[in-house]
Amino acid sequence: MSWGTELWDQFDNLEKHTQCGIDILEKYIKFVKERTEIELSYAKQLRNLSKKYQPKKNSKEEEEYRYTACKAFLSTLNEMNDYAGQHEVISENMTSQIIVELARYVQELKQERKSHFHDGRKAQQHIETCWKQLESSKRRFERDCKEADRAQQYFEKMDADINVTKADVEKARQQAQMRHQMAEDSKADYSSFLQKFNHEQHEYYHTHLPNIFQKIQEMEERRIVRVGESMKTYAEVDRQVIPIIGKCLDEIVKAANSIDQKNDSQLVIEAYKSGFEPPGDVEFEDYTQPMKRTVSDNSLSNSRGEGKPELKFGGKSKGKLWPFIKKNKGATPEDFSNLPPEQRRKKLQQKVDELNKEIQKEMDQRDAITKMKDVYLKNPQMGDPASLDHKLAEVSQNIEKLRLEAQKFEAWLAEVEGRLPARGDQARRQSGMYDAQNPATVNNCAQDRESPDGSYTEEQSQESEVKVLATDFDDEFDDEEPLPAIGTCKALYTFEGQNEGTISVVEGETLYVIEEDKGDGWTRIRRSEDEEGYVPTSYVEVYLDKNAKGAKTYI
Repeated sequence: MSWGTELWDQFDNLEKHTQCGIDILEKYIKFVKERTEIELSYAKQLRNLSKKYQPKKNSKEEEEYRYTACKAFLSTLNEMNDYAGQHEVISENMTSQIIVELARYVQELKQERKSHFHDGRKAQQHIETCWKQLESSKRRFERDCKEADRAQQYFEKMDADINVTKADVEKARQQAQMRHQMAEDSKADYSSFLQKFNHEQHEYYHTHLPNIFQKIQEMEERRIVRVGESMKTYAEVDRQVIPIIGKCLDEIVKAANSIDQKNDSQLVIEAYKSGFEPPGDVEFEDYTQPMKRTVSDNSLSNSRGEGKPELKFGGKSKGKLWPFIKKNKGATPEDFSNLPPEQRRKKLQQKVDELNKEIQKEMDQRDAITKMKDVYLKNPQMGDPASLDHKLAEVSQNIEKLRLEAQKFEAWLAEVEGRLPARGDQARRQSGMYDAQNPATVNNCAQDRESPDGSYTEEQSQESEVKVLATDFDDEFDDEEPLPAIGTCKALYTFEGQNEGTISVVEGETLYVIEEDKGDGWTRIRRSEDEEGYVPTSYVEVYLDKNAKGAKTYI
């Protein structure tokens, strides 16, 4: 099966067919190029998607990613990033292995095709030239033969005419012989051109044209093979990334399997456990017995007014039993006393661990400097030992500072751990734990405030006892009346209440007294219904109402 023998007369159709083959190849290159663009766009969108849902650094959202479900989601995002990378690999490999190679091959193919059809046209022109020469010699031979016949007929006519002179007859005879010779010469030329044409035609149809067509056929078959190889490469490029994509998907499944709902539940407990215990039972208040309110009975859990004893548990009401429940909106105290006991213990433990790491780092640096100093002592040419004394002293000072800092936090930690109830302790505090029967609890809270200038430190244990479920019962007793005012006071000095539970006053300002000094140096006052707190007693001049029982509640 050869185009040279089977398609010897289809030169123009072969030219069109091979051009279509090149067009198909260029169309395939364009298809692969668009596929690579899609892969790049898809990879970019996947990366943007993964980046969009990544947790922001140093944000509350990042804290949520300690849970196994969130970690699995984060792992999924990371795997999708790797998944996108594989699509970029597909694009790169298709570009380098298919598009670039085929583009170069198309240029070579066009040059080769042009060369083959140029040779074919050249052969065609040659055979056409031979045919024209044959036709020309044939027409000349035909013309000479006719001229010879006419000359012969004229000679015979002249020879038969008795009136024609011999000279004219001789002239006619010579003319006939000359024409006859010219016809013979034309015949010889025609025969020669005919043989030449037949030879050239045979060579053209049986040698030159088949060779050219054979080369075109081979070129076209190579093109077809190349297209097939490119299609295989196209599939292989995809196949090569399948194992890695499979690993990405396996990692996603592995991350999903690592989700532990029990562990997440435990993490929630560790994150939000306050260390408080649930409130005890509410005691029965016998309203049939006359109740007398005296100044000595005033405490943080006393009745709010005549005939209205206060419910004794950790619920928050409009009267704000315990002003230190308010969250400090300012800077976080160094000892984390603004946190519930369990959370405070965690923060303190974390701080102690960080300080111990810093101490160890400084100690390693001190050891390294000491060793270097020993080397300098043994080999003075390497350096001056005295040059390291300043650095060594500086490191030692840092270690001492860090140790003092660590001891301070360890003391707070030991204090918190010593006051936290043991795990599994099912005993509940009774509702009267803050009653007058337990004045020591309140006094301890007050004694922990150091000075009337507002700088004080609250012991977390007392604070935690008061803040029992402070937020669980907000809505239950919102209709309770606030504590009644038992007098007024005038600020002698300006006081900036920056710590939790205190209130700022301006010199000369008049405020209501709702609880007098219990001997701890602090007086509880109110400016408005929602603004109350403690101020140093020495900063105010108190005017108690003798008819405190009948005093009007501040509105």
